[in-house]
Amino acid sequence: MRIRPGVLPGTLLAGASAEMPTIDVTTFDRAHGETQKVATLDEALARLGQSAVTWINIDGLGDPTLVARLGERLALHPLALEDVLNVPQRPKVERFDKHVFVVMRTVRLERTAGEETPASIKDEQISMFFGADWVVTIQERADGDCFGPLRESIRQGRGRVREMGADYLAYLLLDAVVDAYFPVLDELGDRIHALEAEALSSTSDDTLVRLQWLRHDLVFVRRAVWPMREEVAALLRDETALVSAETRIFLRDVYDHAVQAMELVETLREMSVSVMEVYLSSQNQRLNAVMKVLTVISTIFIPLTFIASIYGMNFKHMPELDAPWGYPAVLAVMLVTAAGMVAYFRHRGWW
Repeated sequence: MRIRPGVLPGTLLAGASAEMPTIDVTTFDRAHGETQKVATLDEALARLGQSAVTWINIDGLGDPTLVARLGERLALHPLALEDVLNVPQRPKVERFDKHVFVVMRTVRLERTAGEETPASIKDEQISMFFGADWVVTIQERADGDCFGPLRESIRQGRGRVREMGADYLAYLLLDAVVDAYFPVLDELGDRIHALEAEALSSTSDDTLVRLQWLRHDLVFVRRAVWPMREEVAALLRDETALVSAETRIFLRDVYDHAVQAMELVETLREMSVSVMEVYLSSQNQRLNAVMKVLTVISTIFIPLTFIASIYGMNFKHMPELDAPWGYPAVLAVMLVTAAGMVAYFRHRGWW
């Protein structure tokens, strides 16, 4: 939702369409890791300090009281909590004394079962706070996320996540959001290649409509991808003690992925412009071909009209009026004139 004019800064308001939140808690140390659903925020907060790292994930923004309670317990800044509920926010990083606040935007494909239409692209804001031994993620919607493989890695102990701290978990969450861009960009790339082949032969206006929607989707994705590069760079530049030197090395890899995603977006945008130009050029060529035929036909009939107009003048003393072969002779002249012009046009390559 958008904050209404006159509302005091830091006021927490839920949007009319915001979903009621659900909460799951992931706790892990070197020996074990588990994820559990909890009914209340107090149950989730009770896990803090019991394990090496606690990750509280909240899906849905429909309860401002819950967000306020979370802020009181973890000493989160009121303006940061306002940004959590005031969606959409531009991706950004803000550092406070004992925690870091990160806003991310993720995109994903949503396909409608039984329909052949292209998958729609949906975006979602993910707000993340992390401190010395805890991470909190607050997601805009409760219809799934891109963190499933990460939860499974924690549960099974794959990789280094259970050996590292909260900053490493925050890095993995950032990496999961950035990696989620690539399937969407691959889908958009496939659409561009299909439209490129179609643009050369299609005469339908549907191709132009799909090209316009494709360019709209690319702009939509670009708004999410472009700030992520700056966001990761800000984390790399920040000298906060909450991000270890070892984690900064991994953040450089996320930065490279964000740059790669941004370059891919720009490449696809340039390709979409090229496909649009190919389509318009193809349409202009078809129009020119039609105009060429019409021009040739008009040019052929100009002398015929001239001959017919002279022959049709009703003067009393026209010698052709009394000639018995006058009418066939005029028709023959017209036919020879037309045939001669057609032969000349073909010789010049005009038709």
